[in-house]
This record gives sequence, C-alpha cells and structure tokens, in this order.
Amino acid sequence: MIRGIRPLLRGSTYAGVLFASCGALASLPLLPFALLPALSWRSASESVQIVLVLLVWAVLVGVVGLARPVRRALVVSARRLLRVPLPNPVAGRRPSGSLGLDRWRTPLWLVLHVAVGWTGALASGVLFIMGLSLPGNWLGAEARASLFGTSVRVSGGWSWVVAAVCLLLAVAICVLVTKALRWAAPRLLGPSAAERLALAAEREQLLAERNRIAHELHDSIGHTLTAATIQAAVAGEALSADPATARAAMRSIEESTRAALKDLDYVLGVLREEQSGTAPTRTLADLPELLDRLRHAGAVVEPELSGDLAQVQGALSRAAYRILQEGLTNALRHGAGGPIVARVAAGPDGLDLTVVNRIGVRTGPGPGAFPTSGHGLPGLAERVRLLHGEFQAGPDGTQHWRLAVRLPARASA
Repeated sequence: MIRGIRPLLRGSTYAGVLFASCGALASLPLLPFALLPALSWRSASESVQIVLVLLVWAVLVGVVGLARPVRRALVVSARRLLRVPLPNPVAGRRPSGSLGLDRWRTPLWLVLHVAVGWTGALASGVLFIMGLSLPGNWLGAEARASLFGTSVRVSGGWSWVVAAVCLLLAVAICVLVTKALRWAAPRLLGPSAAERLALAAEREQLLAERNRIAHELHDSIGHTLTAATIQAAVAGEALSADPATARAAMRSIEESTRAALKDLDYVLGVLREEQSGTAPTRTLADLPELLDRLRHAGAVVEPELSGDLAQVQGALSRAAYRILQEGLTNALRHGAGGPIVARVAAGPDGLDLTVVNRIGVRTGPGPGAFPTSGHGLPGLAERVRLLHGEFQAGPDGTQHWRLAVRLPARASA
C-alpha cells in the first residue's frame, strides 16, 4: 500500500486521475444519444435497458475515436499527464490489409479510458465520502457488516477504522486507475505496425542522408585540409630558398580551399534543409587538378592512364575520383616519401584503379605523422561494395602499400 501511495505524493497519480476524469466527463455529451434506444424500447426490463444504454454509449465513444485529430489529442494528453513516452502519430499513414485492425486501437483505448474513468471516479468518490462521513455520523451515515444474514452495526472507535480503510481504498483505486491507463497507453496509443514501418523507413532514410553527408565532408573537407597542411609546410620550408615553389604551394592552397568552401556550403545547406543548389561533383576530368595539388604539396606522383577515360561517366566517374582522392591523400599523409604510382585503366568491362606508395619513415618535407579517424578505408570499402566492385588494401611486399579497386561498368548508371 505504501508503495502505491508514493506515486501520489510525487503528483503523477493526481495527473492520472485528472486524465481519467477528463475522459469520463468528455463522454457525457454522448449520453443523451445513448438513451434514445432505451427510451424507445420501454417494454424491456430495466437491466436490459441499462445494458443497451451502456453498449450504445460505448459504440458512440468508439466512433469518436476513429477521427485522426482525436488520436493525436489523446497521444499529447497521455504524454503530458500520464508521463508516457508516446511518439506523435505518423501523418499521412493509414494501415491497409491485415494491418487495418490497428485503426481500431484508438476507439478501444477511448472506450477503456471512459470506462476506467467512470469506474474510478464513482468508486473512489463513494469511498471518499464514506471515509469523511462515518467518524462524525454526518449525513446519518453508519457502517454495518453482514455475514450469512447477520448484520452488525459498526460504531464507536470502529467507525474511525472503517473510515481510514475507505480513504486508503479510495487512494488505492486512484493509483490503480493511473497504473492501468499507463499500462494500456503504449499498447493502444503507441505506433501501429504500419507506423513503425514508416518510422523505420524514415529513420533509415535519415541515416543514409547523414552517411552521405559524412562521406561528403570526409571526401572534400578532410582531404583538402590534409593537402593544405602539407602544402603550407612545404611553402614554409621553401619560402627563403625557393620563393617560386612557395608561391605555387600557396596558390594551390587557395584553389583547393575555395573548392572545399563550395562543398562546405552545399553540406551546410543540406543540414539546414535549405535550397543549397546542385551538389559539387568531382569526376575523372578533375584528376589532373588533384595531381597538381599533390605535386605542390611536395609529392612525386607518377600517373599511368590507359583506356578511354572520357567514356567513363556518371556515378562510375564520380566514385573513381573519390577513390583516387582517398588513396592519394592517404599516400601523401602516411607514406614515407618517394614516388606515388596512380594507375587508372578503363576497359569495356569496368575500371581498374591502383595506388601504390612507399611505407616507412617519412623522408620528404611535411609536418610529420597525421592523426587518422580510421574511417577512410572502411568508407572506401563501403563505397565500392555499393557499386558491386572489388576492393583490396594492404602491404605490397615490405616497402609498399597497395590500394586496388575494380569497378564494373554497370556502376555508371
């Protein structure tokens, strides 16, 4: 009993009783319509008329629950008064087929809400009045205990005991009413099967969009910052000895950061749900610019291009550029100097991409080791998998690291 009273002291039971009472009072305007069939069937017994009134009343309450605004109002009120974590109903989703039974959960909840509200209000109200009137014999109240036809009047000090029991029972009924509604609310007002599917689809779409934005940020901003940092180190070292090289490195930093700012504006527009324009796209046609930026950073890049690269279009060309960008930037970031070999071979069946660099201690200019997030190669593998390609990355002998990717021609769709 004490455990049941604790929620009352915190105020949650007060809100639950208020919620149940509001449901009961809201059904009163329907009671005159429920009385009409009983009034027209006067020949029926009193018990039959009462049952008929209750059934018609329940049907009318359930019909009101079919309206979508009613359900939304019930969800909001249950969330605030019952403290039940209910999501808002998914707009524009109506169950179909076997899931059509889900639409009857709200009428069932409304009937249960009204029934529990009236039962709790009447029972707790009668017990509360008894608990107040018995001790002083107010309203001529008296308590009698009957057993096997024998009736005993309760008086004196026992009236206070019966009054206390009545008050405790009234409190217990209030607690039980709140618990019953809190238990039923997630099951009848929570998301239906169709709504759960819709919410899962929306969440999947949101996660896919976030993943795409993460790829965009990593591919554009991350690589640009890496190249700009190395180029700044090269410019600092060559500033006095070779001003021309330093100026070229600074010019490359300016060009690469301008491109990165365009990418950043696009990504921020997507995050703010604004009209951000067309997404900046990089294709194999931008490969020479990428190689120039690496050379300005002090890298020695040896491209080996074969096949008709101009025929590589669409998603295949965009994916190939991003893969080469990742591989070449990783070679610049973690390599030990020496030439970086970039092979691109276009054939009728697909596209082969290879990046090979030395591993070990860095010997060329640069700021030294870079921290890594560990998302680069897994992101590449995921990109290649989505394009139904083949991916390999790992040591090639004892002194080289090799990244090899094959993309099928159907990825260009």
